Amino acid sequence: MKIKYENFNFRAKAIDTIERANTIIDEMAAEGYTLSLRQLYYQFVSKDWIENTERSYKNLGEIISKGRLNGDISWHAIEDRGRSCRIWSSQESIPDIIDKLWYSIIFDWWGRQDNYVEVWVEKDALSGVISQPCNEYRVPYMACKGYMSSSAAWEAGQRFKTQQENGKNCVLIHLGDHDPSGIDMTRDNGDRLFLFSENNVEVRRIALNMSQIRQYNPPPNPAKLSDSRSNEYVRQYGDSSWELDALEPRIMAKLIEDEIKSLIDFEIWESTKAEEVKNEDILKNLSNNWPDVQDFLATLEN
Repeated sequence: MKIKYENFNFRAKAIDTIERANTIIDEMAAEGYTLSLRQLYYQFVSKDWIENTERSYKNLGEIISKGRLNGDISWHAIEDRGRSCRIWSSQESIPDIIDKLWYSIIFDWWGRQDNYVEVWVEKDALSGVISQPCNEYRVPYMACKGYMSSSAAWEAGQRFKTQQENGKNCVLIHLGDHDPSGIDMTRDNGDRLFLFSENNVEVRRIALNMSQIRQYNPPPNPAKLSDSRSNEYVRQYGDSSWELDALEPRIMAKLIEDEIKSLIDFEIWESTKAEEVKNEDILKNLSNNWPDVQDFLATLEN
């Protein structure tokens, strides 16, 4: 949705930037993704349209902001996933409620599986990307926002502990930056899950790893030498680091999907889904015959 609120007379370079941004935005939207500004920025960097500097990021952000105000870029095109308002929904029509009642049947597709799986990502800005494969396979997911707080880590440990007590093999799929802290966060997640679940949880770091850096060649950043973990990081990987945001959303989603699928017994999976559909049909029949049900209820009242 493009709405003009202010007037800007852009120079040719800014107009070109807006056109390129809209091309990327349209391509991602066609695949079901809405980008954060950081993700859009890395698309520009990876195509060698701008330098990978903080100044370039700020300049792009200013152009995108003015482009939206000028009615040149859709207001739905860029997400700020760190700030959202929770709004109450309402529904007062009984027939409408009955008509949608079949949506309420939601089987635990993992309940009959041997594995229990969660997906965690380092940054909240990427929660929209990981939500697609996680929603498709009904996997719990979370944006850790850096290192986990003690409260969140303990609650996660209790979830995994409950699943382990139910006989599940527990797996955490983790995605983070390839920098001193981002690498260490994977270790920290595993250590704290072991502490709070009182058992081992398999942690699989699927991104960002050196194999993907070699394959996809995301733009590098200087390693954060002020980080207390930088010495060991530089010894292993050199003085460059890479942000997870630089991976294209489709690549990240595919990595998650492939890892999730490797943990599924699909014979049991399809049987569970078929049972869910069968129960949905029962509620759909209730909806289709609701007038008759109402008439029957009226006879009881009389």
